[in-house]
Amino acid sequence: MVDFSLSDTERDIRDWVRNFVHRELMPLEQRVLERERRGERGLEKEETEQLREKARQAGFWGVQTPEEYGGMGLSAVMTALVEVELGRTFVPFTFGGSADNILYHGNEEQRQRYLIPTIEGTRKSCFAITEPDAGSDAKNIRTTARKEGSEWVIDGEKTFITGGIDADFAMVFAVTDKEKGADGGVTCFLVDRDMGWTSEPIDIMGEWDRQPAALTFDGVRVPEENVLGEIGGGFALAMQWIGRGRYLLPARALGGCERMVEMATEYAWSRKTFGAPIADRQAIQWMIADSAVDIEALRWLVLQAAWQADQGMDSRHAQSIAKLHGGVRANEIVDRVMQIHGGMGYTRELPIERWYRDLRLLRIFEGTDEIQRRTLARNLLKGNASVRGVLG
Repeated sequence: MVDFSLSDTERDIRDWVRNFVHRELMPLEQRVLERERRGERGLEKEETEQLREKARQAGFWGVQTPEEYGGMGLSAVMTALVEVELGRTFVPFTFGGSADNILYHGNEEQRQRYLIPTIEGTRKSCFAITEPDAGSDAKNIRTTARKEGSEWVIDGEKTFITGGIDADFAMVFAVTDKEKGADGGVTCFLVDRDMGWTSEPIDIMGEWDRQPAALTFDGVRVPEENVLGEIGGGFALAMQWIGRGRYLLPARALGGCERMVEMATEYAWSRKTFGAPIADRQAIQWMIADSAVDIEALRWLVLQAAWQADQGMDSRHAQSIAKLHGGVRANEIVDRVMQIHGGMGYTRELPIERWYRDLRLLRIFEGTDEIQRRTLARNLLKGNASVRGVLG
């Protein structure tokens, strides 16, 4: 039976994050907005490190990182609740102490060189699979790696790589066997920046924390010991990375939507037209009511997907539902909130337009709406999933 009641310990964790957001992050919002308007980072690297260190001193480090690596090892449900609380502010912050899930597949030497330093925050990674002609169609990878002696030589281009500007190593997916392609012909390589790859920022409508990069590999030589996993096993690793926690994206959006609807409710009582607060207007009431329904539905979709992950179930179908619903509904909610605020909502005096731009990305990255619909439809049509859900 699904039971989302929290234990005392879980409630303490949730409340600690909530207080951290209110005490440490929300006071920075005006500063972040001012910087972003000047085209600067919302948070400087030093500020982010200081905030992470404060959290670490309180024992909050490595939310889902296994305890054996110094993390908290929180459940998927608790991690989702943490993301909801972080999502209540637009300040670009994540807790430290985490590493990409596929790095745990490295051998002992690779874990010492890449995994542990990433957890400790002394190294930064990026996941490089997307290409100009291989976005949603990840099987269409064109970057190649050919073997020369004890080295692999990588040629190609990756695009829209999150974290690619600051990363000092990349998990690069390249074709090592053209005949096999995605079916055993793609391999993942751990490629240090000083091996020769370069990156260029891509201007987007969002802010610095989301700014992707284009990565160029021109004859980059990588030693054979830098193969992550098995030769030809890259595509399976890529799918594991992509599906590592898709429910966390709508979870953070959920927190933002809660905050914005609270803002809209407060504004509806303070803003008066024709002698009465707009909260008395049916049009406003319906927008708030519809948003509340959308938020509650999203909350349960996120929690169910996380719960399935905790139970060891294949939660990919549930995660696709949560991401699709979250992307569409979050964008509708922020649009309603802007409408309620009228002209003020459209200005940069309020953060609504900032959330508007940020949430639009949710419908594109880590699987577009269209890809989620295709996945869901295929699962249902092939009998791999049922509209009756987990209750059967």
